[in-house]
Amino acid sequence: MGKETGFLELDRQDRTYADPAERLGHYREFVVPHSEEGLKKQASRCMNCGIPYCHNGCPVNNLIPDWNHLVYESDWQDALEALHSTNNFPEFTGRVCPAPCEASCTLNIVDQPVTIKSIECAIVDRGWQEGWISPAVPAAATGKRVAVVGSGPAGLACAQQLARVGHSVTVFEKSDRLGGLMRYGIPDFKMEKHLINRRAVQMEAEGVTFRTSTEVGVDVSIKSLRENFDAIVLAGGAENPRGLQIPGAELPGVRLAMEFLTQQNKRVAGDHEERAAPRGTLTATGKHVIVIGGGDTGSDCVGTSNRQGAASVTQIEIMPRPPEKEDKALTWPHWPMKLRTSSSHEEGVERDWAVLTKEVVGANGQVTGLKCARLEWDGGQMREVPGSEFVLRADLILLAMGFVGPKRAGMIDQSGVALTDRGAVAADTVSYRTSEDMIFACGDMRRGQSLVVWAIREGRQTARAVDEALMGASVLPR
Repeated sequence: MGKETGFLELDRQDRTYADPAERLGHYREFVVPHSEEGLKKQASRCMNCGIPYCHNGCPVNNLIPDWNHLVYESDWQDALEALHSTNNFPEFTGRVCPAPCEASCTLNIVDQPVTIKSIECAIVDRGWQEGWISPAVPAAATGKRVAVVGSGPAGLACAQQLARVGHSVTVFEKSDRLGGLMRYGIPDFKMEKHLINRRAVQMEAEGVTFRTSTEVGVDVSIKSLRENFDAIVLAGGAENPRGLQIPGAELPGVRLAMEFLTQQNKRVAGDHEERAAPRGTLTATGKHVIVIGGGDTGSDCVGTSNRQGAASVTQIEIMPRPPEKEDKALTWPHWPMKLRTSSSHEEGVERDWAVLTKEVVGANGQVTGLKCARLEWDGGQMREVPGSEFVLRADLILLAMGFVGPKRAGMIDQSGVALTDRGAVAADTVSYRTSEDMIFACGDMRRGQSLVVWAIREGRQTARAVDEALMGASVLPR
């Protein structure tokens, strides 16, 4: 504990943002980081609480009090080592994780939590700037070959861990670039993609082979992987989107959020329009946009729509409006239900809750509006309010309503793995084995749609399970 009275003397001061008028003109990150002295002050608020609930609040069990203390002492290299001991990619989580660790911070009971996420991001960014991060090349090869399907955070974490103990790892990615939904689902203004590229270079130096534009189940069969690899890890995500089952949803102005976000991310990457939008250009420019879905993907659609110059943006959610503040006595140390306003919301949007979508209104084959109604929620049951129908003007409706599991055609069907009642690949959280011999599963493909930090956790734990299965024992951490 660096300063015994830090949490008593100092208020929480988090990173700030560039002004909306400035940041709406580009797709770069716009977070204004702390000064080194400011970070030390914020780290000193960590109160040595005895039982660090932040450990369990963090899915990868980051050693948060340890590296808070080290930052306070200006021991940045040891802080980086402690951070990397549990998290392969803290520059990802330090940007896009919602920080459940902060919700479970003991200081959060009576005050505002430590700025854990900001400190985490500063440590790893400092590590890259100072040249402290380098490939961890294994001392010897095991002769075992592992195929990892999917290059999202689960697949990358699993591949890196396995390569570092000497296995020959090949990552198969169906897209043209690595990263999964981190690459094409998260806008660059939240996380610039050179961060993924930099880790890929490190992993290649550690012995990982990447095969992009190669879809398992289409370009290469599961049978072929079985013949050429000793183990297979399915880390392909949960990409089957939840659709809108109402009249008019088939109109061309009703589109999936991921299609919209992917196109813009490809433009930012420098792709020509024909490559970025092979099915035709999809933009919000000059349009009245409605985003259906109140989560992070919906927020990303809001920020992207505003940058493209939408005439208006409205975000609607079927659930009731959350409370402004959580009841900490009731929710702590768990993730609370409360109103969350993102940086994209601050840039301009109309938000509405407890809204039922009833019909997409159109004319001459084009979307012109969305017919909705108000909902009442009582004891978890929703009921339409009689006579509450209204129509929202719309030229473009973006569906950001989540995912219902992995796509089955191709890889899943060929593998023959058993599925859960919810359509995810069935595997436990100890062995991560599927119903098929030496086929493992992790990340969203196993647990369903979730957070980057959960994917990293599962990728790391699956790497240990695969290593144990191949070698009889493992030195990798869980």
